[in-house]
Amino acid sequence: MYVDSHCHLNFPDLARDLPSILERMRHNNVGRALVVSVNLEDWPGLMEIVDAHPQLHASVGVHPDYEDITEPTLDELLRLARTPKVVAIGETGLDYFRLAEPLEWQRERFRIHIRAARASGLPLIIHTRSASADTLRIMQEEGAAECGGVMHCFTESWEVAQAAMEMNFYISLSGIVTFKNAAALQDVARKLPLERLLIETDSPYLAPVPHRGKLNDPSKVIHVAEKIAELREMPVAEVAKYSTDNFFKLFNKIEN
Repeated sequence: MYVDSHCHLNFPDLARDLPSILERMRHNNVGRALVVSVNLEDWPGLMEIVDAHPQLHASVGVHPDYEDITEPTLDELLRLARTPKVVAIGETGLDYFRLAEPLEWQRERFRIHIRAARASGLPLIIHTRSASADTLRIMQEEGAAECGGVMHCFTESWEVAQAAMEMNFYISLSGIVTFKNAAALQDVARKLPLERLLIETDSPYLAPVPHRGKLNDPSKVIHVAEKIAELREMPVAEVAKYSTDNFFKLFNKIEN
């Protein structure tokens, strides 16, 4: 079985085609998917989708890119984290790619999510882009190793991966690892301990080869596994087994 550790099935392009996506997941042996929150405004709709399907699970959090939205408080995140099918806090983190300083609001939002993860006992889903040094610094300052989590859609260096793993984080690889221009990430995929590997689509974005440029969905996570297996010269079934076992170890609120 394969598991998509990060997708956005509540986004309109996917939600309107949900029955077909779930059938494609079944056909490709993708048995679980984690539907990841990006803001609190859309979270009730996300939960409606997740609650209706036993193979889907949810997180709660606010993406670092989102401005002019309901700012999460520690108490609010902790309240929502008690929802039965919520298994993680996030996605959270830092993104300096699209936004310019002053970004202290973004760093404070990240800190609140880490505190919520520690207090709730749920793992963190971390997004970092053009901000790895500050991301790791705040993780250390806030004790993120206590809750652990995953560096989702990883595109950073091997050194950043090592630093994250030292804080009890998994590394999740997306369709980017299948791209021809992703040599550095492919090197990370070869080096990564299998005990720390997760796979994801981040759908509807980042469709893997051979679907690059098209709408992505969780059924296509098999192509991420196939590419990792090719890079490591190992059976794809082994990649599937490790990444699935790791999913249940990390998101241990889910009954396997």
